[in-house]
Amino acid sequence: MSGRRRSFTPEYRVEAAHRVIDGNRRVAEVAVELNVHENQLHKWVADERRRMAAAAGGRVRDPVGDKQLSVDERAELVRLRAKVAEQAKDIAFLEKASAYFAGKHLK
Repeated sequence: MSGRRRSFTPEYRVEAAHRVIDGNRRVAEVAVELNVHENQLHKWVADERRRMAAAAGGRVRDPVGDKQLSVDERAELVRLRAKVAEQAKDIAFLEKASAYFAGKHLK
């Protein structure tokens, strides 16, 4: 090992935490995927959940109206956010792949 500590940007920490929160995935699974220690990811997830609760005033509210979301609505919201996040990753990958192959054919 190099002995040098890795540092992660706040954006990276939030994104990693949301892979667990929105994706309904286990911390251990995401930690292996991201090559970070499981305890570190647990801390990031806890920090993000606290931040989200504080931003929502401790309650989850419907972004359109002023009513609280039911458990089923919250589950649907989490599922849809995970789907959007997954599709965004797919789009980013496809954009990189198309740029790579477009550059390869130009030479």
